Amino acid sequence: MKQAKVRKSANPQAVFLSLFPPTEVWYLYPMICFPNGKINLGLRVLAKRADGFHDIESLLFPVPINDALEFLPADAFQLTISGFPISGATTDNLVFKAWKLLCQQYDIPAVKVCLHKAIPLQSGLGGGSADAAFFIRAANVFFSLGMDESKMREMAVQLGSDCPFFIENKPVLARGKGDVLQAVNISLKGKYLLVCQPKALVSSREAYTLIKPGISKTGIKEVVAKPIEQWRDLLKNDFEDVLFDLHPEIREIKNSMHKMGAIYSSMTGSGSAVYGIFDQSPDRKEINPNYYLWHGEI
Repeated sequence: MKQAKVRKSANPQAVFLSLFPPTEVWYLYPMICFPNGKINLGLRVLAKRADGFHDIESLLFPVPINDALEFLPADAFQLTISGFPISGATTDNLVFKAWKLLCQQYDIPAVKVCLHKAIPLQSGLGGGSADAAFFIRAANVFFSLGMDESKMREMAVQLGSDCPFFIENKPVLARGKGDVLQAVNISLKGKYLLVCQPKALVSSREAYTLIKPGISKTGIKEVVAKPIEQWRDLLKNDFEDVLFDLHPEIREIKNSMHKMGAIYSSMTGSGSAVYGIFDQSPDRKEINPNYYLWHGEI
């Protein structure tokens, strides 16, 4: 098992250490990172696999909606959550599972984790996957584990299909069960993003039980190479077909996005959040004020 080297100083801590140089000070300084979400530019469910998963095709695009994750070595693993509440046992949380996975290969201590959830749950924005992947990335730096991106992706895929994407955290075309990634040169710089989630929550497991796989005539990579103004009729999320009828408020949000002038709008992932891409910051009066809402420049 590889012995971890714990980070001892980093600016501005170096100034403090030069004045007060104790033998071991690593426990004074937490590692802080800000896991971001993602949106799916198109999502096609192509086939049911023998292993129970589905073959999909989707373009994953990172967006600046962020959780906050902080950790320090501790005597025993602790997880404190603020922001959006998460139900279930600590051992079910992907950050805990990421730590356990690292412990199997590296000699790292227990950690005390503070996780502030600002990315809503069951939204399709990938917050849980991002938290786990960012923990792997941060632990790699904090404990000087020496993992390259390939190794970190190898660890992350054991936690979930979306997790490897957040290691490099750049636009990719995802195939297979979502873990076969190909870099895509696409930019939405200067566009404005509006994300809305209704009260309806959709679990991925529920959504996949309802979906009917099918082959698409045109690949997503070919569609996004076209001007964004042409995406509306070509770039599709297959989950909309089943979830719009089950939760009409999701359809209403998408319709509202178009009324507000969105160049393109879609549900992200398996829902239930819907996003709109705009040329300028939109007037949000069409959106129900009781819904979750995030907006900002991409």
